[in-house]
Amino acid sequence: MGIPTGLIGYGLSGSVFHAPLIAAEEGLKLTGVVTSQMEKVREDFSGVEVYEDVESLLGSDVELVVVASPNTLHYEHARKAILAGKHVVVEKPFTNTAAEAEELIALARDRGVKLSVFHNRRWDNDFLTVNQVLASGAIGRVSVYEAHYDRYSPEVEGESAWREQALPGSGILYDLGSHLIDQAVQVLGMPDWIWGDLRLDREGAVSVDYFHLVLGYPQSRAILRAGTLVRQAGPRFMVHGDLGSFIKYGLDPQEDQLKAGLHPGDSEWGADKAECYGELTTAVGDLTVCTKVDTLPGSYEKFYRGVAAAIRDGDPLPVEPRDALGVIRLIEAAQRSAREKRVIEL
Repeated sequence: MGIPTGLIGYGLSGSVFHAPLIAAEEGLKLTGVVTSQMEKVREDFSGVEVYEDVESLLGSDVELVVVASPNTLHYEHARKAILAGKHVVVEKPFTNTAAEAEELIALARDRGVKLSVFHNRRWDNDFLTVNQVLASGAIGRVSVYEAHYDRYSPEVEGESAWREQALPGSGILYDLGSHLIDQAVQVLGMPDWIWGDLRLDREGAVSVDYFHLVLGYPQSRAILRAGTLVRQAGPRFMVHGDLGSFIKYGLDPQEDQLKAGLHPGDSEWGADKAECYGELTTAVGDLTVCTKVDTLPGSYEKFYRGVAAAIRDGDPLPVEPRDALGVIRLIEAAQRSAREKRVIEL
């Protein structure tokens, strides 16, 4: 039997991402959900216990607790679960402040439980392919790494959309920015400095809906950008080095596939469209060669496979909490940079 797993929250992230991916991992077993949407859980997972409050879930026999509640509650719910002796996965962003993240890491260490953060987009098909191209040496030393999340959503959502409210952890810097920063750090490491431009771009916006970040390294720069007023999306990735360039359009399909009811193992899971394959330009001898690179399949399921192996077998966690702490520190530094209109040394 898989590790008894409880889920806190059954909104977008809980119902679309976590519950299906937990159910797809044979090393885990979804046994309880904290939500007011009892009928939706019953429809999706018959036999799973539904709890009205976190304390009831923590009093059950679950060994792993997944925190997929709103960002304002991540720290509170994760702390309660750790104190109850449960292993914990927290939806990104890890916490709203670095101080909260540091406290949770220390608490999990002291209580002897595993703690990880759902930076699932390390397993996006495009990011996996970028890493493969970099590992091949075809680009050489990275000069500029640029990644975008371009969306067109000109209308600010109503009060039910907590991500767009003026709350701690709201806005796309904490949402999409967490992914972009985590990916960039996986490629280039922690930067020496950061510069940030944060804006409320749409009429009626009360939380950040546009950001442009520059992460500085001795010989490289990472440029990360996301906005809500991009009707025509540009490349998702542009990576340039002293030997070549790699340019990739299109978004990983796994989120849309999960929304459509597909699961890991289904036909075409994580597969890219051929027209979205990235283009590599490099040198072969004296020739400049331009070629398409088949996109590796995306594999979000590897996150929970890694969590199960870490709990049962002592394997390394798929995402170390200190990596997620680094992301929150960079978000805080970007906020300071935007306020003070200057580069922040790290």
